[in-house]
This record gives sequence, structure tokens and C-alpha cells, in this order.
Amino acid sequence: MDKALRIGVFGGTFDPIHNVHIDIARAALNFAQLDRVLFVVSARPPHKRGEYVARPEERYAMVKAALANEPQMEASRVELDRQGPSYTIDTLHSLKKAHPGAEFVLIVGMDSLADLPQWKDAEAILEEASILAVPRPGTFTIPGMVRGCYQILPFPETDESSTDVRRLLSEGVPLDGRIPAAAAAYISEHHIYDVDSQSAESG
Repeated sequence: MDKALRIGVFGGTFDPIHNVHIDIARAALNFAQLDRVLFVVSARPPHKRGEYVARPEERYAMVKAALANEPQMEASRVELDRQGPSYTIDTLHSLKKAHPGAEFVLIVGMDSLADLPQWKDAEAILEEASILAVPRPGTFTIPGMVRGCYQILPFPETDESSTDVRRLLSEGVPLDGRIPAAAAAYISEHHIYDVDSQSAESG
């Protein structure tokens, strides 16, 4: 009998994708013996309403460009092509249909793990996927319902965030080594985070 495909599910706004995202995926591939990692680009994250800057299709394009030379990583449109908020349980159900028999590993930050009981159908999420938690700075109280249902990814704690990257981009600070070159080229070509273009759009 063939070994079940093991797929990492790494969701986020990726506004923009940065190199720590890639490094986390590489670490997850090795530690959890995954066959691939899907970068699920969130269209309408229920916990981040109005907080993202780039449009969903722009964020997807940046992720796709960044992963072009990563054969075990793939940009996923599963949430972009679905109506309504981007709930994780709905995404897992869709992925199960698309990949029958596969085992899913949900990659989340420790902060998200601590908050998981507040997610829609949290118990069903734990039935559909195992959890791989990425260390984050700070102290987090792990809820009882997730104990025994997750592993901690061996990865250095980092507070690198897309918010910081956007701020540096708006200030014109060079980001060599912080975002994938292909994503940086897309951002530059399409003026995604230019302060002038954002002001014009909001006006």
C-alpha cells in the first residue's frame, strides 16, 4: 500500500510573503516529513478584517512568484475561489476533497495555537489535521483541548512580520535578504506598497 501523502497547510494573508515564511516551510518539510507545503492565501480572514493592504490576487501572485523555484511548495487558491470568510475548517474540507487519502498538518504560530479554541469548529479542525506550532516570542497559555494534538517545530523564535516589511517598503528601506527576489520584483513592478499609490486609491 502506498504511503499517504503528507501535506502541510500554511495559511496567511502573506501581505507580503517574506523569507521567514519560506524558512518555516522548509523546516516543516524536514521535521514533519511532509511531501509538500501549501501556502493558502487568505481572501477574507475573519480575524483581520480591513488590516491587509494588497488585494487578494496581488498577494497570491506574490506567493506564486516567490515559490516558483521551490518544488515542494505551492501557492493555493482554495480560499480565494470560495465565497465568504476564510475559515480553516472549510479549507481543510476542501483540501480533503482535492487530495483523497492525504494526511494534513496545519502550520500555525504559537499565538494562533493558544487561540485555536476560538476558531470555528475547533474540535473538527483537530480531527481533520495534526498541528505543527511555530515558536513565537512571548509566553502563551496552551488550552487543554489542544494538548497532545500538536508538535512544536524546531525553529528560532522570530517576530518578523509582514507588517514590518510593509513599513520598511513604504519607507524605501532596502529589503535584501528579507523577501524573496521574485516577490520583490513583483512588488516593485506593480507598485503594491507605494505610499503615493495607496493614497491615490484611498482618496
